[in-house]
Amino acid sequence: MAIHTSKKKASKKGTPAIKPRLDHLHHVAIPVPDIAKALEWYTSRLNCHVEYVDETWALLKFANAKLALVLPHEHPSHFALSRPDAKNFGELVPHRDGLHSVYITDPFGNSIEIMEET
Repeated sequence: MAIHTSKKKASKKGTPAIKPRLDHLHHVAIPVPDIAKALEWYTSRLNCHVEYVDETWALLKFANAKLALVLPHEHPSHFALSRPDAKNFGELVPHRDGLHSVYITDPFGNSIEIMEET
């Protein structure tokens, strides 16, 4: 198994190769049976604030990440990346919160949401 490191490989002229920009993790989504109860639990125990909420999902903001609480029959468990080329992954769908994204699936069945950068 190959392990990738952050060492830059030199180009043919001896200068370091330019690496592409890393993707930005927008959020991770986990299923909960009740949005209101989950919000109460998370916000009363953890240092975060509510960035968005409706009947089917909520978005909590932490210092370095966001966590989406989703109803399992409405949204899949997933992680979301924000990319400037999101439209290259498929047709972007508008969300109630004003963002646009498309869901893709990796070869192992995991859902990944590709979001348009804002």
